[in-house]
Amino acid sequence: MQPETILTELRKQSLEADTRRQFLQTCTTGLGSFFLANQFAGAAAGKPEHAPDNPLSALQPHINPKAKRVIFLHMIGAPSQLELFDYKPELEKLDGKPCPQEFLEGKRFAFIQGTPNMMGPQAKFSQHGNSGTWISELLPHLADHADDLCMIKTMHTDQFNHGPAQLMVHTGHAQMGYPSAGSWVTWGMGTENADLPGFMVLLSGGRLPRVGKALWSAGFLPSVYQGVQCRSVGDPVLNVSNPAGNSREIRRTALDALKRLNQKTHEEFGDPETLTRIAQYEMAYRMQTAVPDVMSIDDEPAGIHEMYGTQPGRESFANNCLLARRLAEQGVRYIQLFDWGWDSHGASKSEALNGGFLDKCKQIDKPISALLTDLKQRGMLEDTLVVWGGEFGRTPMRENRGGQEMALKGRDHNPGAFTMWMAGAGVKGGTSYGETDPIGYSAALNPVSIPDMHATLLHLLGFDHKHLAVPFQGLQQKLTGVNPARVINGILS
Repeated sequence: MQPETILTELRKQSLEADTRRQFLQTCTTGLGSFFLANQFAGAAAGKPEHAPDNPLSALQPHINPKAKRVIFLHMIGAPSQLELFDYKPELEKLDGKPCPQEFLEGKRFAFIQGTPNMMGPQAKFSQHGNSGTWISELLPHLADHADDLCMIKTMHTDQFNHGPAQLMVHTGHAQMGYPSAGSWVTWGMGTENADLPGFMVLLSGGRLPRVGKALWSAGFLPSVYQGVQCRSVGDPVLNVSNPAGNSREIRRTALDALKRLNQKTHEEFGDPETLTRIAQYEMAYRMQTAVPDVMSIDDEPAGIHEMYGTQPGRESFANNCLLARRLAEQGVRYIQLFDWGWDSHGASKSEALNGGFLDKCKQIDKPISALLTDLKQRGMLEDTLVVWGGEFGRTPMRENRGGQEMALKGRDHNPGAFTMWMAGAGVKGGTSYGETDPIGYSAALNPVSIPDMHATLLHLLGFDHKHLAVPFQGLQQKLTGVNPARVINGILS
């Protein structure tokens, strides 16, 4: 072989080796660059751009919103749709008969064993309003609003235990660590009142939900967007009062000094979180005046107290409904009410359909009716979305722990079908969407998933659920998750 040929061959081999080596050395970086560019491009499309010194500045959403705010009423424990909204005359005919095996095979239950008996509705139903909406006798005041309510009767979930199912309803995931719907909304829209948090939480029923504050957590979003829990006794928000011996003037002096230190830190390092910290300290200072004022219902007229059935100074669902209206008036973006005590297994009087369930219905009926009336008479229902529901439904079979009929009447968990309703901004009142099977066991026509509900809620607030997203752990994280979700167009006005 000629020297020139040998030299050319060596150069060729060297070039090929260098090319392979360079490719192996740089491909991961290059592909990673493409990936990150895609991630951040997606984030930029949906990431809200708040003022640097105000992470709660009010923003205009993606599309023209129908709703400015949300009041979400969650009945913790999962109320029975078969005693409230989903009238099933066929189930009434099967009352007391053994459950057909076809309804049991392949199903998972929390407590049912063996072959339970079917159980008909434990309340009488009638039609209400011009829409002819079926509502049971247990909610006579709410029935007056039949033409305002949009019933979604085919909600379903893949969780049949309370904690994970509650997380699904509020975060779109059965695991902890994800932002709640209220956090997504507040991140996307900010708040209309700089003196109050954008997301506030009110509790009644005497107990926290099973997974507690995870239901109003900000997850991987900045913590400024988490829900702020309000209390019925003592300070309405923890630490809203100054410690003993510290006046408001001393507090102002301390905050001014802290602000100067934080501004110096920002000038040195340029971390935008430092500006957020300054804004949060300032809002906390303003909250000391604003929160006690808005959280006191003492100055409401006697007629309002009578309409809601409130008892100032006590923890109650009625008080929280009135507070929800007051918070909505003050520009709070997302108001979450949790009412504990709706787990109707029949294992004790307090959780029996012929016991505690009746008491719970009385506790919520008048206040919810009053809330809808109050919002309407103030012209607020047209831009306030009110949502009601639990975390799953109840079985058409009577619960039989240990395979034995129980003394009290109850129903087991049923993730296959439950009812939620919406009222107000952008939804079609007097509507019933979807149908369950003849015994109310599963969704038969137009099933609606939890992500579908979330997509619809965001749509009414002016967001495309696919674009309100943030990169985290290699995914464009969204309230609706990674699985398909759709807006329920059939309920929109």
